[in-house]
Order: sequence, then structure tokens, then C-alpha cells
Amino acid sequence: MATIEACRAALEKLSDNMQHAEGDVRTAAALDRSVSCHITDLDVSFVGRLQGGRIHVHDTLQGPPPEKAQIRLAMTGDDLVALVDGELHFAKAWGSGRVRLHAGVRDLLVLRKLL
Repeated sequence: MATIEACRAALEKLSDNMQHAEGDVRTAAALDRSVSCHITDLDVSFVGRLQGGRIHVHDTLQGPPPEKAQIRLAMTGDDLVALVDGELHFAKAWGSGRVRLHAGVRDLLVLRKLL
């Protein structure tokens, strides 16, 4: 089972990957939105902001996020690490319910290029 530290490292790696992306992925990463990622098996949430092509984690909280972010993810820690490492395909994980993503329709259209 992934630890809180491994999940934070995975989010940092994802942020680094987004920072160096090109084309449509870079455009998608350029959104300015509040974000949260709830790690269901650890019952921990990382909350912050997607801004300037990076994910800035401002807080790590116990339980689900107290406020609804504009972009909300929920998954297990192992799935987060596998997604970032390229071992789990986002579309398959989302389609099977292993990963939950909630965002506005416009954001979903832009995010599909990123994910």
C-alpha cells in the first residue's frame, strides 16, 4: 500500500511532468483551478491549485476535502502511483471506477488532453 509520502511524491512527479509538457498537454496544464485529490485507502486529501502548469499542494488533510475544488480526484494511493508511473491507463481506470474525476464540462474537455 502506498504511503502518504509516496502519494505526495507522485503528485510532485505529475506536476513536474506537466511543467515540461508541450502542445495540447501544456495548454491543458495551464488551467488555473482549485484541485483536490482524495486518497481513499489512506483517507487523506491533498488540496491546492493547478496554476502555471503545476500542481501546488497547499495542505494535506485527514478525510475527504472539506470544500469542493473545481477539479476533484479520488482514488487509492496505489492507483495514483501507478497512474503517474505510467503503469495504469487513466481512461481504463476512470471507466472502471477505480479513479473518480469531477470537474465542470469545459474543464473535462480540456483535461482529457492532459489525462
